Amino acid sequence: MSTPPILNFIDGHYTEGTSGRTFEDRSPVDNRLVGIVHEAGPAEVDAAVTAAKQALEGPWGRMNSTERAALLNRVADLIMEQKDAFIAAEINDTGKPYGPTAQGEIPRSADQFRVFAQIMLDERAPEPIETPLPRGGRALNYEKRVPKGVIATICPWNLPLIMATWKLAPALACGNTVVIKPSEETPASVTLLGKVMNEAGIPPGVVNVVHGFGVGSAGQLLVQHKGVDAVTFTGETGSGAAIMQDAARDLKDVSLELGGKNPALIFADCDLEKAIQGTAMSAFHNCGQVCLGTERVYVERSIFPAFVEGLKQQAEGLRPGSPFDKETTLGPLSSLKHRDKALTYMQKAVEEGAEVITGGGVPEMPSELVDGAWVQPTIWTGLPETSAVVQEEIFGPFCHVQPFDAEDEAIAMANNTEYGLAAAVWSQDKEKAGRVANQLKAGVIWVNGWMIRDLRTPFGGFNKSGIGREGGRHSLEFYTEIKNICVVQ
Repeated sequence: MSTPPILNFIDGHYTEGTSGRTFEDRSPVDNRLVGIVHEAGPAEVDAAVTAAKQALEGPWGRMNSTERAALLNRVADLIMEQKDAFIAAEINDTGKPYGPTAQGEIPRSADQFRVFAQIMLDERAPEPIETPLPRGGRALNYEKRVPKGVIATICPWNLPLIMATWKLAPALACGNTVVIKPSEETPASVTLLGKVMNEAGIPPGVVNVVHGFGVGSAGQLLVQHKGVDAVTFTGETGSGAAIMQDAARDLKDVSLELGGKNPALIFADCDLEKAIQGTAMSAFHNCGQVCLGTERVYVERSIFPAFVEGLKQQAEGLRPGSPFDKETTLGPLSSLKHRDKALTYMQKAVEEGAEVITGGGVPEMPSELVDGAWVQPTIWTGLPETSAVVQEEIFGPFCHVQPFDAEDEAIAMANNTEYGLAAAVWSQDKEKAGRVANQLKAGVIWVNGWMIRDLRTPFGGFNKSGIGREGGRHSLEFYTEIKNICVVQ
């Protein structure tokens, strides 16, 4: 049986391109080959940007918000009509269990088109500002949003379709055109969007997909292309800094959602069972490969033993296995390369004197899965706050648990990071929870919950966790330019 090609999608057509370079797409479940990806070279990236530029001046650029919204709602419908193909592509690339993929990620990806289409329909220009003139009369100043242009969109591997549509939907709703580079590790589901765009009636060139890597490949070529007007990226902080440097050459606008080392603060007055379950979800969901996940857990000392025991039970209750097995509750890491990184941190933790509460290695898997990127959910305690394991983002099903005695101490440890993406506070004292949340330096903070994400709310981080905000009207700030039209009466 031949391995299917994964092609670039440019100007409404799938193409191998002219670079002649390909690379393998392998499943992290068992390391089997699932696709041969055709890498985009300079010619393909230029063709994609050119097509996007031309589409801005064509029918897409002349559509109003109502017409675009109708097309985006059709895109959402088609994703759900073809959900089985998207589910298969997503699972082949990521290995995540069928249930969360089918019931959460694919519907969420479709919903994002509907939500942002409606946000633009609801958008109303503010009332004009009246300016009196020195010699009598007046001028009226009208504020108008216009598309920013061609948006380069570089997506991560942990939630491939969700993260691509999270950027694509508002960009299109605002009237922009887009060139997407999905992660080289998870190219399949985003590639399927080309077919959906054609069937929905999105004009050719509005959405383009190019495949490749970062430095010296499609990613860097796209960021440096003079026809690109803005760059949006989700991924690792070092890559974000490199993208920002390249984008600065042409003063391109950037939106960067980067790394995190997110804390959870567990107070003695919490609902202990809910806090344990919520923290387990935030630490181990998607095999810990969630930018908003929890890697640092601070627990008030009086409940520390009970909390750690409960979290241990939750971790040990997770079941790795085939994504199509209904009993599977834990998938693999994204790749063998990423597992190597994770195992390095496991070794560091032991060398630095960590107590391993549970996990700390590779689980025993059946023979058909033994070549996959599997790791055990792992809980450590006993490391100093200066430890690399406590300070550096690992991006796996791992967390370090530390006791505290006072509220101020917990806040200080939680804020002792160069990141600032998310945090969670668990307390039934509303006044205390609010007080603590207000002092935490993070862009998204949950109180007695986790991963409750309304698409209309702001999303982004402090410090090295990124630049800018996405979500709701906040996305409009990035995907549009604002012009002032001054009319003298």
